[in-house]
Amino acid sequence: MALWGGRFQSGSSDMFKQVNDSLPFDQVMASQDIRGSIVWSRAIAKAGVLTSDEQQQLEQALNELLAKAEAGELDFASSPEEDIHSFVEAALTDKLGDIARKLHTGRSRNDQVATDFRLWVREHCEQLLNDLQQLRASLVNTAKRNEQVILPGYTHLQRAQPVRFPHWCLAYVEMFKRDISRLEDLTQRLNQCPLGSGALAGTTYPIDRQEIAEQLGFASPCVNSLDAVSDRDYVLELLFVASTSMMHMSRMAEDLIFFNSGESGFIRLGDHVTSGSSLMPQKKNPDALELMRGKCGRVFGSLQGLLVTMKGLPLAYNKDMQEDKEGAFDAVNQWHICLVIASEVVDSIELDSERCAQAAKEGYANATELADYLVGKGVPFRTAHDISGQVVLAALAAGKPIEDLSVQELQQFSALIDEDVYPVLQLEYLVDKRNILGGTGAQPVKAALEHELAAIAALSS
Repeated sequence: MALWGGRFQSGSSDMFKQVNDSLPFDQVMASQDIRGSIVWSRAIAKAGVLTSDEQQQLEQALNELLAKAEAGELDFASSPEEDIHSFVEAALTDKLGDIARKLHTGRSRNDQVATDFRLWVREHCEQLLNDLQQLRASLVNTAKRNEQVILPGYTHLQRAQPVRFPHWCLAYVEMFKRDISRLEDLTQRLNQCPLGSGALAGTTYPIDRQEIAEQLGFASPCVNSLDAVSDRDYVLELLFVASTSMMHMSRMAEDLIFFNSGESGFIRLGDHVTSGSSLMPQKKNPDALELMRGKCGRVFGSLQGLLVTMKGLPLAYNKDMQEDKEGAFDAVNQWHICLVIASEVVDSIELDSERCAQAAKEGYANATELADYLVGKGVPFRTAHDISGQVVLAALAAGKPIEDLSVQELQQFSALIDEDVYPVLQLEYLVDKRNILGGTGAQPVKAALEHELAAIAALSS
């Protein structure tokens, strides 16, 4: 049952239906469409379009349909309907006849779909916020279990300075907290109701749009009908947050893939988030992490696709905007799956603390400490930097770490170096000297970790 066939003398071609019909994917908004229709039936009853008895019959039938939708009992596959709106109206018409044909009075599919989609995005934001908070908790708990572990920090994928493993975890916590903040901001901006905006110019019926918004849980109605039916900023924002969050997960995945490699050997991953090789029985591959990293492009593509779709559209609604849904539905699903898997991966991590410490000692990471030691003796930093670099060259030639060079060997580069240099060159000193807010020293890391644990506890209380 098309909702627009009165002036047409023939039906749509099979190929046109294939490209035009959206029921195969917008069926996921069935419950949102039905809830919007319930509220609309109340609004037009108050406006005198429906009698009280007609509205009650409609609301009862819609509630029965809603129960079936939420139970997954609606048969979309065999339906000839064009979209979720015509599907719902056809089901009501089968049950109530002409009463159902009154429901669309004063309403357009333009404001209807805009309302459905906002409801869908808002509800999925709640799930995604829970997913992000769970990943945050997984990282914090894993950090707490491995509070004393030190491993190399990297720049340019070269060993740079050692850091505590919780400091690494908390770096990603900060990223995911920003994702949480962006998603919370989005839910505030999208929380306006388009219903009552009609096709583009509003409706002639005296409906109470504020009451409609409140009944659907929106903070307020949209204030401009042209914008209300053509706005998809909230979808773009959702896809941007999804893309940014997927980028964060991809970076984390890349770190963990490297940490899990035979060349690093810092961590072991659980069997339930890894897979084997069909040829090489010894392999244990970090496939969950690689898939997480790989799905980034898919989510990024959804954002780019919708940006390109929207960039040249005139006001108000255009059928191009039907392309807003499949990419968004897929991106949200992939993001959700990756967030859940990321938590499972992080929860499964086992660290090899000895291997981490040994790697942190290698690579002459204490060269900066030697330079700072000389600065403390009154040497200008640039000069101290040069001296420390020369010491590294000598240590490389001797095949030794800096701390294994004798005082006499070190004094060839500066007479100011003495026995008191050796404590400065030790791993724990390197890390804990950075005892400043945001640093990797034991005290600031412990304080940051306790802050996160308290915040997570407050969320669950």
